[in-house]
Amino acid sequence: LGDMYQYGEGVPQDYKTALKWYTLAAEQGLDLAQFNLGVFYKNGLGVPQDNLYAYMWLQIAATSGRKKASELRDIVAKEMTPAQIERAEKLASECIAKKYKGC
Repeated sequence: LGDMYQYGEGVPQDYKTALKWYTLAAEQGLDLAQFNLGVFYKNGLGVPQDNLYAYMWLQIAATSGRKKASELRDIVAKEMTPAQIERAEKLASECIAKKYKGC
């Protein structure tokens, strides 16, 4: 459902609704949804642009097996300080430990 709203397929394009569906899917452990959340935070789609959360979700997606996630995570990292990267990695570890709930 997130894709429908992200790309406006049969419904008006609505990033906030897409974000809601991707979040629900990401909480179920779906790596594509986790990757898409990273993209949304990287580009500020439906949420304020935030490299910390972009990195976090991309790290989680990479850990879940999504190959492109590590490539995009490394691009985001170039815009971050080492302290920000460390914080994002800690958030990702905490999120994984919580089984993706409330991240």
